Amino acid sequence: MNDRAGTRPFLPFARPTLDEAMAAAVADTLLSGWIASGPQVAAFERALSDYVGGRPVRALTSATGAMEVALAMLGIGPGDEVVTPAQSFFASANVIERVGARAVFVDVDLATRNVDLAAAAAAITPRTRALLPVHYNAPLDPAALAAFRARHGVRIVEDAALAIGSRVAGRPVGAAGDIVSFSFHPNKNLTTIEGGALVLGDEAEAEAVSRLRFHGIVRLPDGTRDVVAAAGKFNLSDVSARLGLLQLARLDGWVAARSRLAARYFERLAGDDLLTPERLPPRDNPGHSWNMFTVLLPLAQTGLTRRDFIEAMAREGIGVGLSYEAIHLTTHFRSRGWREGQFPVAERIGRETVTLPLFPAMTEADVDRVCESAGRILRAGRP
Repeated sequence: MNDRAGTRPFLPFARPTLDEAMAAAVADTLLSGWIASGPQVAAFERALSDYVGGRPVRALTSATGAMEVALAMLGIGPGDEVVTPAQSFFASANVIERVGARAVFVDVDLATRNVDLAAAAAAITPRTRALLPVHYNAPLDPAALAAFRARHGVRIVEDAALAIGSRVAGRPVGAAGDIVSFSFHPNKNLTTIEGGALVLGDEAEAEAVSRLRFHGIVRLPDGTRDVVAAAGKFNLSDVSARLGLLQLARLDGWVAARSRLAARYFERLAGDDLLTPERLPPRDNPGHSWNMFTVLLPLAQTGLTRRDFIEAMAREGIGVGLSYEAIHLTTHFRSRGWREGQFPVAERIGRETVTLPLFPAMTEADVDRVCESAGRILRAGRP
């Protein structure tokens, strides 16, 4: 697909990096005679464990499934509460409701979009069983999370869907913490087509996840099977895991490319009177893996709507994402009693946010093209 001038290819806001070697490896797996969960899944889990410093890892069909299984493994259900930010993808809250618990929303920091831990502390009640924070425009601070857990006596399930490849103090996200969930969706830093993983605290929890991701089945000494919990089915295929192994081997290089592209965005947007620094992600952000480059649009200053901007960029041959709406204002969570005005930062982000193109195969010229088009469209929209 070409842009309106018919000379340049369409630039999506995200694109996975795939090549012939990956296609060949997937084909080999398809022809191997073992395509469901098997040796490739086991190898992928070992590689992920090595990447995060040796902690136990279990692969699942998605990060959504992973978080749901994690909450179930912790015994969280009806009558329990889980604190989570009002600004994230819907999955972060949906999984809480799926296990029968109540999602308790709190506001976020405007720059990092990470959970406001002071607000989270104020939301703790005797029913609170867990905190489910999200790594967003910067990695979460593991020391702050550990202190929160110790102070309030709750478990922490980190939604690190955007953070595979991020580092804090030189250590990868997942190397520390309670339970950490990764996503391998095609828009993430590495992909298994669809898929996710949990980093667990010990082997007992890992084995519990193994049961919960496959019907709650255990093998008895006589070779027959038993069911110890009414669980679902969230096991990853060997086909997906084989792709994940090759993707993981290139992850750090792709993160470096993303960091260079993010730096180019900051360079090009420096001094812009519309996309000012407070509308951009934090620039001094060591260790961030730059899954997305999000900006807050100056809608009031330009007279544009967000849809105006997205459609105008599409006419220029540039895809723009929306990451993310305020979860508490969705129909489902309004029906639970949440309402507008409760979380002003999350609501502002939900109104103004867009995601500009960022993926490893982009060039600095692509970033220049995005910035030139965005600046021209925003200025043309001024009243």
